[in-house]
Amino acid sequence: MLIQSLAILVLAGFVGFAVISKVPNTLHTPLMSGTNAIHGIVLLGGLIVLGLGAEGVLNKILLVIAIAFGTINVVGGFLVTDRMLAMFKQKKPEDGAGS
Repeated sequence: MLIQSLAILVLAGFVGFAVISKVPNTLHTPLMSGTNAIHGIVLLGGLIVLGLGAEGVLNKILLVIAIAFGTINVVGGFLVTDRMLAMFKQKKPEDGAGS
């Protein structure tokens, strides 16, 4: 069972890398919004499972790691998205400048 799980994890990593590396720059922001939503679900699911009492130390450690990585991805995604949206905002003209 462990070998099968590790094989699935490695194959998922290769497929994810292959798919993400082929995404054009114009689709990066919508894709990032989608992954933020998915990681929000991962966070919620991890918190629910951890709160219901996961059995085994390894399961709890994996849940905490999933929650930590999900949190980092969601917060980082929102910060990057906010920064990108700020680039499109018009700057306010300064009042009384130069006279």
